[in-house]
Amino acid sequence: MSNENSRHLYDLAVKHIPGGVNSPVRAFKGVGGDPLFFKAGQDAYLIDADDNRYVDYVGGFGPLILGHCHIEVVEALRNQLQQGLAFGASTEAEVKIADKICELMPSIEKVRLVTSGTEATMSAIRLARGYTGRDRIVKFEGCYHGHVDGLLVKAGSGALTLGEPDSLGVPKAYTDLTHVLPYNDTSALQSFFAANGDDIACVIVEPVAGNMNCVPPVPGFLEALREHCTKYGAVLIFDEVMTGFRVALGGAQSVYQVTPDLTTIGKVIGGGLPIGAFGGKTEIMELIAPLGGVYQAGTLAGSPLAVAAGLAMLNVISKPGFHDELAARTTTLLNGLQERADQAGIAFTTNQVGAMFGCFFIEEKQVSHFSQVMSCDTERFKHYFHSMLENGVYLAPSAFEAGFVSSAHGNTEIQLTLDAAEKAFSALPK
Repeated sequence: MSNENSRHLYDLAVKHIPGGVNSPVRAFKGVGGDPLFFKAGQDAYLIDADDNRYVDYVGGFGPLILGHCHIEVVEALRNQLQQGLAFGASTEAEVKIADKICELMPSIEKVRLVTSGTEATMSAIRLARGYTGRDRIVKFEGCYHGHVDGLLVKAGSGALTLGEPDSLGVPKAYTDLTHVLPYNDTSALQSFFAANGDDIACVIVEPVAGNMNCVPPVPGFLEALREHCTKYGAVLIFDEVMTGFRVALGGAQSVYQVTPDLTTIGKVIGGGLPIGAFGGKTEIMELIAPLGGVYQAGTLAGSPLAVAAGLAMLNVISKPGFHDELAARTTTLLNGLQERADQAGIAFTTNQVGAMFGCFFIEEKQVSHFSQVMSCDTERFKHYFHSMLENGVYLAPSAFEAGFVSSAHGNTEIQLTLDAAEKAFSALPK
């Protein structure tokens, strides 16, 4: 498989773009080799600069639930392009998408649109601090909430891939206010709150961790978060930038039946275009300017293009049975992968929540903690990644990223993937 054009584009890119990429995980540092450059996507496939075609399990890192260039999303964008790109003012579509978000996630009584998931988490934390009058926050190791200064402590995905969980350029004074607890450890949570609960403004968590691969919550963990935040007056923030509308129509909170005070969501509500949102209880949200004293603003918030695409996407995925069918396809894929790994004698296991999944090269059959993720065989993953790539399957170029199945993935794409995996597993060093 030729990658000549991608290599040429990478050589050009490094001249004026740091590392040749505009987001670190694209650099292939976690898997070796030069990054691919893509020029098109259609349905379940990506096409690179050399016209190689791959079944895509990255899906824009989650939001492309309908696959690439879904006809209704493209038509909505085409219609909006004729009306205008940006107004710096309010539109009717913003009202419609706010109504839709609140309808699908009942814990969100009021919502504010922003331009990215990072901006959503940053704003939600500022709001929680303003609401409680407290400064300290709690996050969990391996959970990534965007490149916010105070949250780049034991962060996931890109930070883990690069081996730099703490970023340079972040003042220690910021991270001194951030307490990091082990994900899925209810006992550690209880002990910490018993000692410090009255000082905590908020707890922010990925209800399904998606930035140390895909790690679901163990029974009782999210319930314990809700209980302790209520008891000590802290704000519970679910970061559903990755899981919102992806693992279920109502997000992870509907799967696990735990209600947060605030929720952050990302580009999923833009059909893959740049957008984000945060929302929750009315009494908290009404502290945001112009109603209250917590300032937040954005010229491009509620981008007409992103909102048009998002509304089209949300309407399609709201159809009865959509998420059940998507989850079933994902289960078929993962069962097939496990079968082939077992036949090849490769230590391998998977996690799944809806159409979000994780693959781990590890002896243990259940992965639920950060320490397990960090003990996975990343060298074996590198070989697997490149073999899958050579056989027409594109996975995230990091052992710490989750995978995603779209409604465009049919039997043909799943079988192609399983055939590629069979070759990859058989070629792995034992």
